Amino acid sequence: MRMLFTCFALIAVLPVATAQADDCASAMSQSAMNMCADQAYKKTDAELNTVYRQITSRLKDDKEKTKLLLVAQKNWLAFRDAECTFTTSASAQGSIYPMLVAQCRDGLTRRRIDDLKGYMTCEEGDMSCPVPSK
Repeated sequence: MRMLFTCFALIAVLPVATAQADDCASAMSQSAMNMCADQAYKKTDAELNTVYRQITSRLKDDKEKTKLLLVAQKNWLAFRDAECTFTTSASAQGSIYPMLVAQCRDGLTRRRIDDLKGYMTCEEGDMSCPVPSK
């Protein structure tokens, strides 16, 4: 009976947690703030994937550069994750840890997006730019 009550209690709380995640501007609980930070990071990560696909589309005729970009991106992802693990290590055992990791990844991913977008806006003839202009 106690287990059944616990299940019903969890089911009753679930919509509240979802509603809190939907309104991130006024998130009050750590759980809601963690979910909001994760949602923001996932949105930024989706944008990164879009920009990355745009670059690979421009590089479709250059297998060598496409391979170099792939290696760079894999190494950047490893760096991002390691950097965020390190910079958030002081809170690794706390309830705030997931939020801090998501915020770190979001910030570094935003910077990577800016870098990748910069490759797509180089001026014609810029020999330091690895991505051809349209």
